[in-house]
Amino acid sequence: MRREAELWWRQALEDFKSAEANLGIEKFYLVAFLCHQAVEKALKALYIEEKKESPGTTHSLVYLGQSLGAPEKILQHLRRMSPDYVVARYPNAAHGIPSELYDRGTAEERLRLAREVLDWVGKRLGK
Repeated sequence: MRREAELWWRQALEDFKSAEANLGIEKFYLVAFLCHQAVEKALKALYIEEKKESPGTTHSLVYLGQSLGAPEKILQHLRRMSPDYVVARYPNAAHGIPSELYDRGTAEERLRLAREVLDWVGKRLGK
């Protein structure tokens, strides 16, 4: 694997571990945000590995997934998780305080979706 792709992949896995840890301390909005980060970095690792170029500064999970030919189930996961990049961080985007908008069920769902995406990316990367 290309070194740059390996670095993105390793950080994706670390972000996912951090998301899991935040579930335990009931920081559900952070779970959602970190799941987005893990998935974004994993997709960027795959993009770099397969396309041999940088995906640029995009944060769009859907764009990255479509660019990589992700199956519809994965694209559905990406669509579900995409708003968390902003909503989980900013009260003006969330129309409320992010820490009050997310609950355990949502956080657990995001972990499940992120795990499925990471598994898909990992298989493509041979991990």
